[in-house]
Amino acid sequence: MLNDRVVLLSSPEAVEAFLGRFPSSVIFKAGTCHKTMQGFGVLEEQLGDREDLMCGVIRVVESRPASNLVADRTGIRHESPQVIVFHDGEPVFEANNWGITPDVVSEGFARVPVGAAVVSQEAGGRASLRPYLDVLEQYLTGVIDDRQFEAMYTTMFRDDHALRSRTEVEVLNSIFGDVDQHLQMHLMMAGKADTSALRQRAQSAYDQLKELAQATA
Repeated sequence: MLNDRVVLLSSPEAVEAFLGRFPSSVIFKAGTCHKTMQGFGVLEEQLGDREDLMCGVIRVVESRPASNLVADRTGIRHESPQVIVFHDGEPVFEANNWGITPDVVSEGFARVPVGAAVVSQEAGGRASLRPYLDVLEQYLTGVIDDRQFEAMYTTMFRDDHALRSRTEVEVLNSIFGDVDQHLQMHLMMAGKADTSALRQRAQSAYDQLKELAQATA
């Protein structure tokens, strides 16, 4: 499973340990914008066919020292999002921002000979869907109202969406649509948006997320 090959790197020590254990691998630097979500989606797609490559993810905002170590170690100027491909511990390819496309990443992967499939005991690159299920359960059972649900859900998704799989993002986006745009419109509309179908969308998303959570358990 791809989830078994995605690990979070939150410190310089974690970066060193990762590259020591997986000298042929990929590091993805994640920001918080749409470029990151788009770039990670492309990388995820390409990694599906490369079971020999581990992917280390650095959330730049929370783990700046880890990001700085990668820049110092490789001599590659920091960008976000950024994909760096390593072979035998040395960087052999990079792609940044909107330049992270399927063709480009495929070209980078081609610079690393296909090896044996790897399985990590350190899986955990993607967070659990449980926090979303908890908030949805609170809303659907009446513990919190429309406005409380909107505030909790959109804030959580805005801070977390970048490294979600495309399938998860599609489901999570199905309630309010594009989160950044929704938050901007919410400020403009001052809470006047029509929420008549909100509970129905929330129930549908909840059911789909439960299926996804069970599939990856």
